[in-house]
Amino acid sequence: MRAVWYERNGPAREVLTVGEMATPEPGPGEVRVRLATSGVNPSDVKAREGRTRKIAFPRVIPHSDGAGVIDAVGAGVPEARIGERVWTWNAQWKRAFGTCAEWVALPSAMAVPLPADVSVEAGACLGIPVMTAAHVIATAQADVASTLLISGGAGAVSHYAIQLAKMRGAVVITTVSSPEKATLARAAGADHVIDYRREDVGARVKELTEGAGVDAVIELDIAANAALLPGVLRPRGKVVVYGTGAMDGGVPLYFFLANQITLQFVFVYELTAQERATALAIIAEALASGRLVHNIAATMPLAAAVDAHEAVESGRVAGNVVLTI
Repeated sequence: MRAVWYERNGPAREVLTVGEMATPEPGPGEVRVRLATSGVNPSDVKAREGRTRKIAFPRVIPHSDGAGVIDAVGAGVPEARIGERVWTWNAQWKRAFGTCAEWVALPSAMAVPLPADVSVEAGACLGIPVMTAAHVIATAQADVASTLLISGGAGAVSHYAIQLAKMRGAVVITTVSSPEKATLARAAGADHVIDYRREDVGARVKELTEGAGVDAVIELDIAANAALLPGVLRPRGKVVVYGTGAMDGGVPLYFFLANQITLQFVFVYELTAQERATALAIIAEALASGRLVHNIAATMPLAAAVDAHEAVESGRVAGNVVLTI
């Protein structure tokens, strides 16, 4: 099969190889998926570079997200699954071979039915971006009585989080860094958009909430934005963190203590079975509604994996990057 892999950590242009490998066979409890797409996420890029985890196998095919059709099953898996359109999650988490290839073999539960009216490009965005969004919105307990501040409203996860929060009836405030990104955030349904490069985020949040502050913050980079939290949160509010741009960073601890703020970290790769089931149910409901908008910023062929990694790494694109296979 055609695949992309690396055998050491480093820059994409130095370590990614496009070539031929043996097509995998599904083991017991596994399915084999003939992939049509592979999603490229920031965590994939960081893992390849070696920033968040060092290579743990002699050869790694990157990417956890993808979509395609099951074409073979292992022992214990019903043959009725053959021919099923699916999307994947955690394909390369603690496993050597992910979705950046023509085929992937993985546990049956990690291949989820993809509705017929959802494209394979959108399917490649469900594993990390949408599942993270579903989990953080559930963790924040978003509902009709909630006002949320979702940072980076044009980003892949935040764009979905805005939509899922609005489906629950919450009021959503979001931050962006440009007019173009503001347009994307509004298209997702954000009630209020703050350009943090041109406006005082704390002052605007206090104005929009009549001085009360928000009930919860959905934070993509706690290291960069921790100092903003005292200016936007109400007492007994919650911060749900799903990312950080640095390994360490200061947090306003006395503010958290005095105001009894809940600081909740989430890591989409390590959800409990119940958390995963809840997220999958939220995703299924959102897809069935037909209301979920997918911001696919770029699609590239498998052979352009280096360009795709560099695009994600540089932050040049606002939205999801998908390889077509």
